[in-house]
Amino acid sequence: MNPTSVLLALLLLTLLAGVVLPAVWSRRPERRSAARGVLRMLLTALRRDGDR
Repeated sequence: MNPTSVLLALLLLTLLAGVVLPAVWSRRPERRSAARGVLRMLLTALRRDGDR
């Protein structure tokens, strides 16, 4: 594995653990809502980059 793929894997793991999992499994509604908002922003940014 090259360093770039390791860095990408770590970034994706951090994103999963920090945004996706709280959006799904948190008991606190405000945490779920905040995580959903961040996830929505990230997905919107990815869609815009994909259109270029």
